[in-house]
Amino acid sequence: MHDVPYFDRFAPLYDLAMPAADPADLTPALALADRPVERVLDLGGGTGRVARALGGDAVVADASRGMLEEAHEDGLETLQTDVRQLAVADESVDVVVVVDALHHFPARSTAVAEAARALRPGGVLVVRDFAPGTIRGRLLAAGEHLFGMGSRFDTADECAQRLDEAGLDARVLDEGFAFTVAGVKPGAP
Repeated sequence: MHDVPYFDRFAPLYDLAMPAADPADLTPALALADRPVERVLDLGGGTGRVARALGGDAVVADASRGMLEEAHEDGLETLQTDVRQLAVADESVDVVVVVDALHHFPARSTAVAEAARALRPGGVLVVRDFAPGTIRGRLLAAGEHLFGMGSRFDTADECAQRLDEAGLDARVLDEGFAFTVAGVKPGAP
């Protein structure tokens, strides 16, 4: 992943610069799960902002060792993995959340397919990211490129299409500077 070295360097300051995650942003998407939500994979979870906000049994998965060290210091379970080949078993989690991270992933469609593979039937993949068509979204993209990041942003509809192509029942839940797309894996128990 092109942006991993940046996040390794920035990890000790990340939580100081970023606002805390708001679980209310994810609640409507999590409610779409057709199964009990017991095991959560926070993919591209960095320092664990989202895992901390959600509480419960969440694993923070990221490619950046520096970010995972910060999450581990907060007592969170961590997993260093490549989003293109997740080091998790098939159908092993109830929810995968990808918050403020999909635009950093190489091979985004492959990453989404891997997340779908990890979901149990009835589980939900939740993507919350920044909309590139808004003024703030364009400024964010320009800023990340100035820092040398390889960010590539999807629109909400493009993201939903990726989830559909991975075999999930996808829907756009909200749009604005940030959008939320959720996809449920068919075959609920």
